[in-house]
Amino acid sequence: MKTRFTPDFITELKENEIFVFGSNLQGMHGGGAARIAYERFGAIWGQGVGLQGQSYGIPTMHGGVDAIKPYVDEFIEFAKSHPEMIFLVTRIGCGIAGFRDEEIAPLFKKAIELENVYLPKSFLE
Repeated sequence: MKTRFTPDFITELKENEIFVFGSNLQGMHGGGAARIAYERFGAIWGQGVGLQGQSYGIPTMHGGVDAIKPYVDEFIEFAKSHPEMIFLVTRIGCGIAGFRDEEIAPLFKKAIELENVYLPKSFLE
C-alpha cells in the first residue's frame, strides 16, 4: 500500500479534493485551517461539522480526545462512502485546539487503509 501524505501547505484544490480541517461546533471559522477553509474552500460560517463546499469540518474545540473521536469516526465513514473524493486531512486539533499529534493521530488509524484519505506525515510517524 502506498503511503499518502497531506501537503504541509494547501493553497488550491483539484475538483475532487476536499480540505479536512479542525473546527468548532458553532462553525466560527476565525483562525487556523478553519479560516483557510472558510476563505478559500467553501466552509460555511455557522456550520461546524461535515462537508461544506470543498471542505469538511471536524470539531476539535469542545472537549478532549474522547469528544472528538465520534466526529472522526463519522468522517471516516463519509470518506468510505465517497471514494470519488480525495480527502486532505490537516493536523486537526493540533493548532488552536492545543492537542499534540500523538493524541489525535490514533483517531485516524482506520483511515490509513483508505486510498482516498491523505494524512499529515506527523500523524503516521
